[in-house]
Amino acid sequence: MGIAEASAIQELVFSAVKSGRDIGGIAQTGTGKTLAYLVPVLSLHQYSTAKHPSILILVPTRELVKQVEDAIVQLTGYMSVRTYGIFGGVNTKPQADRILEGLDILVGTPGRVVDFVSTGILNLKNIKRLIIDEFDEMLNQGFRAQLKVIFEKLPEKRQNLLFSATLNPEVEEMMDEYFERVENIEATPIGTPLETIEQQKYHVPNFYSKLSLLKTMLPDQNIRKAIVFVSNKKKAELLFDLLQQTGIDDIAYMHANKHQKRRFDTLDAFESGDSRILIATDLLSRGLDIKDVTHVINFDLPELAENYIHRIGRTGRFGKKGTAISFIEQKDLGLLEALEGMMGTELGERALPADYEQSEELLPEEKERIYMPDYLGQSFTKSDGGAFHEKLKKNKKVNIRFDYEASMKKKYGKQYRPKHAR
Repeated sequence: MGIAEASAIQELVFSAVKSGRDIGGIAQTGTGKTLAYLVPVLSLHQYSTAKHPSILILVPTRELVKQVEDAIVQLTGYMSVRTYGIFGGVNTKPQADRILEGLDILVGTPGRVVDFVSTGILNLKNIKRLIIDEFDEMLNQGFRAQLKVIFEKLPEKRQNLLFSATLNPEVEEMMDEYFERVENIEATPIGTPLETIEQQKYHVPNFYSKLSLLKTMLPDQNIRKAIVFVSNKKKAELLFDLLQQTGIDDIAYMHANKHQKRRFDTLDAFESGDSRILIATDLLSRGLDIKDVTHVINFDLPELAENYIHRIGRTGRFGKKGTAISFIEQKDLGLLEALEGMMGTELGERALPADYEQSEELLPEEKERIYMPDYLGQSFTKSDGGAFHEKLKKNKKVNIRFDYEASMKKKYGKQYRPKHAR
């Protein structure tokens, strides 16, 4: 595979996995965490004819399923290992047929694993090793419920291997709840970026100004392969259309709403060099090993400071130099302070290029919201009482118990005698 030396996380994890201990491996993205768990686990694997898998590897995205499956195939060229990857968004029947044929290693997203467990197609009773890659991203994507279902179906006696580039309180809480005696192995302190990445920032006020800045950058021949991260699917498509209109044609975009085959095709085209620029959401920020990415451009900063580390980790991998560029709006200053504090370093500030043109045009969501008065000229205001308002006096009603005897006495006077008194 062309790997001559083990990375720090690979070296630290190898003997711990071989000893059978439960471990939590923390290392920078781009340092080979996938091989850190695959190499020792595969070296322990023994030939089996059992139908049900003995190793379960859970990952957050379909692309990462394919990457881990490919790595296993590459590592087991001289071994008898039945491996298969499952994920959502595609027909279940071919996947079900393959599971029923018998497997040693199953790689999958939590949702699709639960689908097959709940229908009885997949049985987890033989699992000896559970591996969760990008554990924090699993929880960020809302897989907590699916993970709990899977944990309940697994045998108690098993080895647990948990890997991530960051460790947040939610992950620690779940580890304490479901795993015992997990030994944390940190190759580097959490939130430390790779030293091979040069980090830069530009202060830009809005979407169209950022578009202007990006257009001035992309013709640079040093940008041989770049990922441009945006905040959502709508922006990914808009940015793609606007850049294409300016004559930039070696460009593609990718987000979760794209059909799975198109997502794989887009990724393959980018890896092969058919596309030089790939616009993407955070779908592409985790785990994927895309070779020779020279630049990561944060067109929008991520919502969480931790995700910045994952994004920029797409470049500067395995000792190669990389550049991470971030466009900073006024609203991003608090997040910028948080991520710089987490890393213990500031992004290098760069002056805007001479051919950059600031735009006053705004997207609808960037425009200041104006609250219009009603037709009487009164402003809409929210009272302290929320939706409650006092009834008009004429609409107020007090329920009073009807007194039948008093009513009859009023009508007939002293002559009225109730039945019980007659």
